Amino acid sequence: MTGAVQGHTPQQAAVAPFSVTHRAVLAIAIPMTLAYLTTPLLGLVDTAVVGQFGDAALLGGLAAGAVVFDVVFTSFNFVRSGTTGLVAQAFGRSDAAEEQAVFWRAFAIAVVAGVVLAALAPLIVIGGKWFMGAEPRVNEAMSTYVNIRLYGAPFLLINYAILGYVLGRGEGALALLLQMVLNLSNIALSILLGLKLGWGVAGVAWGTVGGELIAVLFGMAVLLRRFAGAPRLERARLLDRPAFLRMISLNRDIMIRSFSLLAAFALFTRQGAQFGTLTLAANGVLMNFFLVAAFFLDGFATAAEQLAGRSLGARNETAFRRTVYLSSLWGFALAGIATVLLLFFGEHLIALVTTAEDVRSAAAAYLPWAAFTAVSGVLAFQMDGIFIGATWSSDMRNMMLLSLLAFVAALLTLTPLFGNHGLWMSLHLFLIVRGFSLLAMLPAKLRTAF
Repeated sequence: MTGAVQGHTPQQAAVAPFSVTHRAVLAIAIPMTLAYLTTPLLGLVDTAVVGQFGDAALLGGLAAGAVVFDVVFTSFNFVRSGTTGLVAQAFGRSDAAEEQAVFWRAFAIAVVAGVVLAALAPLIVIGGKWFMGAEPRVNEAMSTYVNIRLYGAPFLLINYAILGYVLGRGEGALALLLQMVLNLSNIALSILLGLKLGWGVAGVAWGTVGGELIAVLFGMAVLLRRFAGAPRLERARLLDRPAFLRMISLNRDIMIRSFSLLAAFALFTRQGAQFGTLTLAANGVLMNFFLVAAFFLDGFATAAEQLAGRSLGARNETAFRRTVYLSSLWGFALAGIATVLLLFFGEHLIALVTTAEDVRSAAAAYLPWAAFTAVSGVLAFQMDGIFIGATWSSDMRNMMLLSLLAFVAALLTLTPLFGNHGLWMSLHLFLIVRGFSLLAMLPAKLRTAF
């Protein structure tokens, strides 16, 4: 991808001036943070539903299935983020027809990818069993969960496309509403089918698929009503081959970036396991704190995506620079608050998560490392948002691969010397390299883009 804005200038309207303010950032960041924070609630409800059956194998199968499913669909999150960047740029240059065309291209990719994933369900299940290496009853429950969830793959990916379009236009409140419809439907159906009707793991899986279908119907109703009032979209515009190739290229780069990110966290977990079950458990507790902080940082990264894309589409360098500045300001402020809270109250939070005294003690020993991940990760999240919004995906992909190499090198050198402390050092290095490598590229990208 290049920094140039690519569109259909003959049909676009005059670009309306706009400025990037604290309010503009928060109008997207706050609703999306609230939406992201509902995600852990789904896992808690599903676990609580299956836990009522008192069968450890069912809980293990649910957990294993969720891991397999999350790996698959984290890799396909490009449908959301790629759509956001392209719609934001079209929105910035007041090209409503291209906004709609981007959505329908993303919709087509989502349907095709979803059908392929559903067809590959048996192979994905086999791969999950091999990776987990669990006992037969756990594998059976995991297979049930993954097979059913993959039936809903097209719905989930279409929801990604809908959310990407809405976020690309900066409609944070509507995005929150869409996520609330999805998550509340999911929770209600999982309780009804899994617990009330006694379907267990299958009920939880079907409840999730049902929630995704309801969200698709609601989201499409909103968008179709909106599109009905717009000028008819020309087929040639919709099927524009260069635009499709541009989207596929963008999605490919984001997918490679996501795979690299997953690989880093998988290596972190694997290396922690080499230090023993106690260290693995302690790291697992502490990583939950990092993930919660990440939900907040993701909200501001999403704001950076939309505002950076809109600024680039409008050819507004001042707004772009203001986006970088304000997303940095809010990101570091939030990360600083999160770090201070974890340093002061982290041991109490650890005690809430686990009753095992040895795990509590081990986690407390590494708590400062976990507390500062929010600070070391700010630029990684923020720069990801900037580069996704600007659709500078090849640079983001390359710097992620560089960061992964740095992480592996640190694992090989620091963990033999410092044990689990070295492992956490390596994670910090990974986050820092991700952020600063992209920041170092920003001046040259700005000169090219504007």
